[in-house]
Amino acid sequence: MSQTVQQPDVASKTIGVVGLGYVGLPLAVAFDDAGLGVVGFDVSREKVDALDAGEDPIEEVGDDTVAASDADFTADPSTLVDCDLVVLTVPTPVDDVGTPDFSYIESAGETVGEHMAPGTTVVLESTVYPGATEDVLVPALEAASGLELGDDFGVGYSPERVSPGDSKRGLRDVTKIVSGHSEDAREEIAAVYEAVVDAGIHRVDEIKTAEAAKAIENVQRDINIALVNELAIACDHLDVDAEAVLEAAGTKWNFHDEYRPGLVGGHCIPVDPHLFSYESERQGFEPDLIVQAREINEYMPAHVAEKARKAMNDARTVPAETDLLVMGVAYKPNVGDIRTSKVKPIVEDLAEYGVSMTVHDPYAADDEIRDEFGVDVVSDPDLEAYDGVLFGVGHDEFHSIEAADLVSALNGSGFVVDVPGVVDEDAAHTADLTYRKL
Repeated sequence: MSQTVQQPDVASKTIGVVGLGYVGLPLAVAFDDAGLGVVGFDVSREKVDALDAGEDPIEEVGDDTVAASDADFTADPSTLVDCDLVVLTVPTPVDDVGTPDFSYIESAGETVGEHMAPGTTVVLESTVYPGATEDVLVPALEAASGLELGDDFGVGYSPERVSPGDSKRGLRDVTKIVSGHSEDAREEIAAVYEAVVDAGIHRVDEIKTAEAAKAIENVQRDINIALVNELAIACDHLDVDAEAVLEAAGTKWNFHDEYRPGLVGGHCIPVDPHLFSYESERQGFEPDLIVQAREINEYMPAHVAEKARKAMNDARTVPAETDLLVMGVAYKPNVGDIRTSKVKPIVEDLAEYGVSMTVHDPYAADDEIRDEFGVDVVSDPDLEAYDGVLFGVGHDEFHSIEAADLVSALNGSGFVVDVPGVVDEDAAHTADLTYRKL
């Protein structure tokens, strides 16, 4: 006889969200908009004070949305005791050799466990390797609470899939993968997310399946980007235009033409392959393709720096006498996050050759750029002060820049290194601009 799964009463639930970053804050306000009780907890008192004042400190949902929210933003973990379901959205970084750092999960698990009432369900959204929810989070919860999984509380895994700065694919617009340690836990989690996700819920039977699916999403992107990056490097040696090659190959119906060479930064794509390969290697299998793709993408800043030095040579300027304007240093277009930018190693590489650099980024905070990059920052650059421009990321504002204007403004003949491809190449050549792309 099959068991009947209890249908949860969502409307009466109070949801806790631990970690109010680019994942947690939109989730908290979405649950509030759906009419659920919400406790938004973060260890940063500064962030909580800003939220209480109606300000969005991470510029993800907007001040008006925060001000209109009835969510209880707090740095007091004792408020979590009233929550029926608690969602953890904390960082899962890796170290310099790709080893996962799950200390944030352990700390969050301990905090929640200390204030968790029997009957609570805890959901992890952070990206982890397959098995980590049960290997890392559950022991932390049990040790801190004195409760036992299954008898006293439930757990599940439902990976975050949002992209910061992407207004077209928000929380409501992306299918939610849901898993639980039991069918009842999974259905409770699914019912809660159904209140805030319009794109549908995809249920999986095992937590490990959901964990692996999240990692593989970004592993696939990393590998696809690595393929076109390696193509771009090879085409340089073959004296072939990589962009023209991809455009021509894309005329075949089964060629995937959405990928272009570029820098791979951020908190997800450069990290998730390490999480997956780390656990795979621990279990006795080395995923060579995944590892090699990471190595190729990590090499790209050095490749760009080399192209920049060659562009200087072609423009008859030497690195030690070059004033370079670097435009765009965030890890992706139209965001201000520079913490995982792959433009930084380009700047560091060129600095070793004596290149004098100034940065302009309309999205990133000037003081953060100075602290992170160690270079001067300008809000309204005068191109006449520079010998060349390196476009690091394709912010929307940069796409209106004309090649002819660059030639007329830059010192001498000038040169441009265009990583994202914001300048029209034909116009650049017509204007006799020394132009280099990937």
